[in-house]
Amino acid sequence: MSVVTVTIALIAGLAAGTAARPLITTRSVPRGEPLRLTCPTCSAATASPSPRNWIRAATGRCHACRTRLGPAPLAPNTSPARYSPPLPPPAPPAGPAQPSTQYWLAACGTTLALIDLAVHRLPNVLTLPTSTGTLLLLAAGQHGSLLRAAAAAAAVTAVYLVLALVGMGWGDVKLAPAVGALLGWSSWAAVLGGVFTGFALAAGASTALLLTGKATGKSRIAFGPYMLLGALAYLGRENLASQSTRRPTSSRPGH
Repeated sequence: MSVVTVTIALIAGLAAGTAARPLITTRSVPRGEPLRLTCPTCSAATASPSPRNWIRAATGRCHACRTRLGPAPLAPNTSPARYSPPLPPPAPPAGPAQPSTQYWLAACGTTLALIDLAVHRLPNVLTLPTSTGTLLLLAAGQHGSLLRAAAAAAAVTAVYLVLALVGMGWGDVKLAPAVGALLGWSSWAAVLGGVFTGFALAAGASTALLLTGKATGKSRIAFGPYMLLGALAYLGRENLASQSTRRPTSSRPGH
């Protein structure tokens, strides 16, 4: 990727993260509770419809008492930027739609992941637009397989639906179409690899938490971040591999 492309992706990621912070703050509440529109310390408005309060919320601190609100400083700002630059345009037949869809899922996924880590839920108001936007962006592409993407979205959703019946969160089921469609756009191998990578990352994190005493066998983990990161990481590795195979080899003079 060129320096200009990486710079633009970095700036876009930082801007998306800043804009997402108020949304993360207001939506990081347990299921059934009202949105967090006031500071828990001083009750000052944090993200009312007023543009002024929305801008204040983007700073991550209450404008009245300076209490930190939402995720850690720079967490939503740096995550989209960190995910976006390593994803170069894939080789055909993936086509031009896939990079834009990866960026879309990375930006939406960062917001969802931070909410899931905070309160173990993926709000419908975010999961449904994420999945819908993913399918629409893929449908606008000129290459790849929209039919395979739709079939993969259905297959991955079915897998998570079965898992939800035995204890996995329903938010993961609603996010599954986006993950399945993006992976399926590339190939069925990508579907298997991306889904497996997500489960492997979750298993590794769970093992680390158990070994450090930060979790027990009955503890629940937020699976959404690993589900998203597994898909994006697998596609990033696949895209980098395709770029390296397509790179022309230099020939020495006289040969």
